[in-house]
Amino acid sequence: LAWNGWDISAPAGNNNLTITVPVATHRDGSTITGPSYEYIVFDNATTATSTLAYPAATLDKSQARLTVKSHLREPATDIAASGWDYTSDAGTAIKLTSGPFLQSAIYEFTYIAKNPLVAGLGFAATRDFISFLRHARADDLGNPNPLAHNVKHTLTFSISQPARYLNDYETLGFNEDERGRRVIDGILNWIGGGSGIGMHVRFAQPGRTERNRQNHRYPEANFPFTYERFKDPYSHDKAGRGERCEKSDTCAKSLQVNSANEYWVKAGSLLHTDALGRDLEDDPDHVRFYLLSSVEHTVSGANSTPAGGPGNSCQQVRNTTDPSPGLRALFVALDEWVSEKRKPPRSQVPTRPTAAYSMRLDDGTMFVPAGVGFVPQAALGFPNIPGVTYSGVITRRYKFDFGPRYDDGIMDVNPPDFSGPVYPSFVSKVDADGNDIAGIRLPAVSAPIATTTGWALRALNFGGGPWDGCEASGQWIAFKKTQAERLAAGDPRLSLEERYGNHQGYVNAVAAAARALEARRFLLPADVQRYIDAAQASTVLP
Repeated sequence: LAWNGWDISAPAGNNNLTITVPVATHRDGSTITGPSYEYIVFDNATTATSTLAYPAATLDKSQARLTVKSHLREPATDIAASGWDYTSDAGTAIKLTSGPFLQSAIYEFTYIAKNPLVAGLGFAATRDFISFLRHARADDLGNPNPLAHNVKHTLTFSISQPARYLNDYETLGFNEDERGRRVIDGILNWIGGGSGIGMHVRFAQPGRTERNRQNHRYPEANFPFTYERFKDPYSHDKAGRGERCEKSDTCAKSLQVNSANEYWVKAGSLLHTDALGRDLEDDPDHVRFYLLSSVEHTVSGANSTPAGGPGNSCQQVRNTTDPSPGLRALFVALDEWVSEKRKPPRSQVPTRPTAAYSMRLDDGTMFVPAGVGFVPQAALGFPNIPGVTYSGVITRRYKFDFGPRYDDGIMDVNPPDFSGPVYPSFVSKVDADGNDIAGIRLPAVSAPIATTTGWALRALNFGGGPWDGCEASGQWIAFKKTQAERLAAGDPRLSLEERYGNHQGYVNAVAAAARALEARRFLLPADVQRYIDAAQASTVLP
């Protein structure tokens, strides 16, 4: 296993791998300045300063603007120049003059920044590092390559931000080294969504990530979204993520695996539709797409932390479904595809018959923020569960305008205008329990004891409202144990007793679900047995 640093925003502590890149200047060596934008939210009541990604070019506060609002669907209010200040003459952070930032309030700061970092060198760092390990005997200083002549194939497993990074890495052609050779043979991207990372522009902020409530106005996800080459109906450009590597025969075999959260907060469906939201007829030769149904944005499932308290800013207990067993099976499938030419299972994603599309969030009564829409409850099929709020808030991909030089990596308009058109996106419809019907339904979904979702809403004490999504989180909403309990609560979902009868009935259901997934190569035998053992040891029913 090997790691390399590529992210200019990665902190140096905790043994993190970092990268040092130069500051960009004009040809004559003079300082580059330009507009920069900060989305600021702190889910505590004590934070008093906010560090800027880039230092301010001037301390003249008339050249900056700070706004605040409590909820996503509110117009922002300007904070007067007397209400905030830079923390020092270095212009690297701001503070409120009244005290700490309000808990979970949305602040937005626009200003003139200076000294952009050449962040895109991170792509070259990954390319050259892996190419060195594959092919070189020694580096330029004569230090030997510890893996010389021992590398047959290269596979990557990336989670969240690095997965978005690898999306752009391939799109921009970095999987071809300087001698025209393929760098990475196989990619498993987990929870990267239909997104990139916007690292190849001036004043890049690769640590940003868009979700329902946050960071909608950064250059994270722009056309093209698919690997196939399509025409953008709005700009009329033609492009595809796989276009460059296909021309040089350097495409990696890629499994794009996402949770339900990526469909709700990152427009994940755009990976496998055209720009008008129409299903693609076939999988690309070198790519497969998989939805792990009803899972949140997670590595191993969330802790069952009480809602609305420390560690859980959401209205419900977070989704505890662990995606790891499915990911292990898919990584084995990727290895077999690369090393044995055994093709992986076909894509498992929502398509038009199993999808519920997003709609414009505009009823004429409230402010319409950038980047969001809603999925009607009836279209989704989500049940009316006592104590659970449904608004259907979903991220939508806008055709943002960053200015005339954006294709050259310069954002003259930052934050961008968002009055332009929207690229249609959708999520999986759900069954009578509220669980996704499309995708790979792990035993926690196909033999459930709860409704598990890829979306959630914020609790009131964390800026919550019907349109304030709880970012990466999902929900775990338990079934009642008996029919009498669910009828008394007015819960339309069948109780555990009605579903399984008794303990052995539950064990049998889990075993059948796990073995069915194994037969389709979506679980490994060892994980099938783990599911059965866990069900046998459970106290779900007597």
